Amino acid sequence: MSAPLRVGVVGAGKISGVYLDTLTRQPETTVTAVADLDPARAGAAAARAGARATTVAELCAAEDVDLVLNLTVPAAHAEVALLAIAGGKHVYGEKPLAATTAEARAVLAAAGAAGVRVGCAPDTVLGTGTQTARALLDAGEIGTPFAATAFMTTPGHELWHPDPEFYYRPGGGPLYDMGPYHLSALVTLLGPVRRVTGLAATPRPERTVATGPRAGEGFRSEVPTHVTGLLEHHGGAVSTLLMSFEVWAARLPHIEVYGTAGSLSVPDPNDFDGPVALHRAGARDWEPVAPLAGLPGAARGHGVADLARALAAGTPHRASAGLALHVLDVMECLTAAAATGSPVGTTTTCERPAAVRGQDFQKRNR
Repeated sequence: MSAPLRVGVVGAGKISGVYLDTLTRQPETTVTAVADLDPARAGAAAARAGARATTVAELCAAEDVDLVLNLTVPAAHAEVALLAIAGGKHVYGEKPLAATTAEARAVLAAAGAAGVRVGCAPDTVLGTGTQTARALLDAGEIGTPFAATAFMTTPGHELWHPDPEFYYRPGGGPLYDMGPYHLSALVTLLGPVRRVTGLAATPRPERTVATGPRAGEGFRSEVPTHVTGLLEHHGGAVSTLLMSFEVWAARLPHIEVYGTAGSLSVPDPNDFDGPVALHRAGARDWEPVAPLAGLPGAARGHGVADLARALAAGTPHRASAGLALHVLDVMECLTAAAATGSPVGTTTTCERPAAVRGQDFQKRNR
């Protein structure tokens, strides 16, 4: 077995804990350094991982760092990625890949010139939920898929996050914050998107921090907080997407896929696992489906471990920059379509990532 991939973490905020826990448990990875704008926060995270605390510049140049895990806010994703690439490091970042497709393309161009890899969250699609659904689709269990729905509704992240403003700035909002989960799942299930149209609104532009030492402080959203879209996939299927920071309560599925011979219920793509159910044409009830594929017990950080395995084997990694760029392109096109009221064609495409098979899945006898 090759030596573990040495990971330096930039950004020690709320999401870093689960990454550190995952990466310190995986044989493919080890955490060697942590950097954050807040030295005390970097020190605490470094102690958690048995690593050292340092600065961003030193980490990106360090000889004992092979890959920079970029957990900064979306507006800084491209800047940190470019600094890491300039230091000869592979990069894996939180979603979105960058604030704009122009920034993302600059990151990929720099990585190509440097001969390093770029990966990007979400890696939730590697879990048993989405992968079991994909196995059913690929086995033809619902016939030819022709449509899908994907919904994410919440009243807003200011209800639980003590510093929520970045969720309401460019690169944030329900589409850019939560859309990557649902869009990555839809592309994994149905393939890339050719064209989009949509509408957006901001019913409550004034928001209030609800928790922590800043509770009661107000701020203003700079991005739409309710977005709906129609996505036309290259394969012909049409997906309906709804992303909202405005809905107080709803009874909507996370993702459903509709085919000529049945329907498929897919769990929350913000999680790795969850219940999958199949409804065959003419059946009376939904049929629960036990996990058939995917990484069991996975958590954030498994995309980095998958990248480490791919580097060692010389194969493509699944949470790829190509997928992340296409998802960002879809979100950018949807934003433009909502602003103009006209359909917008995507300028990118990607391959469906390789399936994650927990075991060989043969089509079941009916």
